[in-house]
Amino acid sequence: MRKSLNILLIEDDTIEVMKFNRVLKTLNLNHKIIEANNGEDALSILKDKEILPNIIVLDLNMPKLNGIEFLSILKKDEVLKYIPSIILSTSNNHKDMLECYKIGIAGYILKPLKYEDYIDRIKNLLEYWSCNELISQ
Repeated sequence: MRKSLNILLIEDDTIEVMKFNRVLKTLNLNHKIIEANNGEDALSILKDKEILPNIIVLDLNMPKLNGIEFLSILKKDEVLKYIPSIILSTSNNHKDMLECYKIGIAGYILKPLKYEDYIDRIKNLLEYWSCNELISQ
């Protein structure tokens, strides 16, 4: 059974946020998106711990607190460290990718140039996590 997800989207590029939301609307998906412009804003949102996201989708290159710095803080928290975090980035830097997996990410997706490919990747990502047993608990 597919579950509606609470998704924390951490992205500083307004166009990328609009694109992500447009994909959800195009695919008629009813997931709830919580937006944060950077890692600091995201940590403020997560600090409450009353309503936690099912997954976190984040960019690597952000101001204030980049993706790797954010993940390092997140994974030290005894509650937050279990939230699946997926990188959605234009960076195909192998060193960054390895660092993210060492920290404990659940996936790394490169943003494709073609919008149709982007739709496909986001659709696959959300289909997987909306029926994942970890999320259904």
